[in-house]
Amino acid sequence: MLDSNMKPETLAAQALGWVDPTTKEIVGQIHTSTTYIRDADNQYRNGRVYARDHNPTFEQAESVLNALEGGGQTLLFASGMAAATAVFQALSPGDHVIAPKVMYWALRNWLKTFAVRWGLSVDFVDMDSLDAVRAAIRPGKTKLVWIETPANPTWIVTDIAGVASIAHEAGALLAVDSTCATPVLTRPIEFGADIVMHAATKYLNGHSDVVAGTLTCSPALATAEMWTRVRAVRGQIGGIAGPFEAWLLTRGMRTLFPRVRTACANAQRVAEHFAAHAGVVEVLYPGLPGFAGHAVAARQMQGGFGGMLSIRIKGGEAAAIAVAANTQLWKRATSLGGVESLIEHRSSVEGEGSPAPVDMLRLSAGIESADDLIADLEQAIASAR
Repeated sequence: MLDSNMKPETLAAQALGWVDPTTKEIVGQIHTSTTYIRDADNQYRNGRVYARDHNPTFEQAESVLNALEGGGQTLLFASGMAAATAVFQALSPGDHVIAPKVMYWALRNWLKTFAVRWGLSVDFVDMDSLDAVRAAIRPGKTKLVWIETPANPTWIVTDIAGVASIAHEAGALLAVDSTCATPVLTRPIEFGADIVMHAATKYLNGHSDVVAGTLTCSPALATAEMWTRVRAVRGQIGGIAGPFEAWLLTRGMRTLFPRVRTACANAQRVAEHFAAHAGVVEVLYPGLPGFAGHAVAARQMQGGFGGMLSIRIKGGEAAAIAVAANTQLWKRATSLGGVESLIEHRSSVEGEGSPAPVDMLRLSAGIESADDLIADLEQAIASAR
């Protein structure tokens, strides 16, 4: 194992330096067994009972991310939705939750439907306003504040430390969906977050070939009842990843830092190029000085502003869809955070209630040449006119 004080780039690239003690291989094995032998006296001194909780393939992926986030413990789930909903399912009926108006659409819909039937009370607020968060707090009732920053698909930035202070003063926990920031750019626990969630399908894996999710708790929360309940939700409901997915996730995280840094640089170039473009109404990107959340992003994002941006196209919805249809490098597909660049008309994907303007395209910058990505968008905009 590597020294935990080494730079995170080193910890990620070497997957903490794990070496199999028997074979001496530097790439971990995929463990497919679903069950484990008991000791002769019917005990499990090796710590493993059943693969739903104890598959050793999980341990390397969980340990790598835990080190990168500075967490107390990390749990791997079958998907980002399985991870996120586990936090809410660990609450009690009647508990009050505050969530963002702008957030991942599937989780927003789940909160409006399943969570309400679960007995939770949910208020959606403008998370870029600390006053709005403070006003939404219900003393004695609010148990969780959930934020997403930058927030998909308009990239609103939330002050993590500011919301953490409000939540903790009210006796609530703060959970942060940090999927788009990744630990390369932001470590929410350092700003006061209690739980960090990732749709590991995206940047953590980075190759568009794994569906997975993760939760990391702060060191202080690792022994708390709430985290015990989160662990129980995973084990009892069974939202676990498969061993091959866990192995692929570890593989993906080894290149996390160079991938994210390249995506950030590409997104910045694209955003700056099209910020004053004749065919563009507006570019939404935290790395632009004129963006509303730029100052907060600069405080809590180190080394870049993310690989995600959105562009509003002149000519409205039809023009935006035509631009997406005319791209060649930018692939028309859902998801984000892979090595390939993706483009999507989010309003039509999300449907009624989407915060995405109808003229907006969401872009996930990959690791291709920024010059080629810009040229492809240029020709697509020209073709759509």
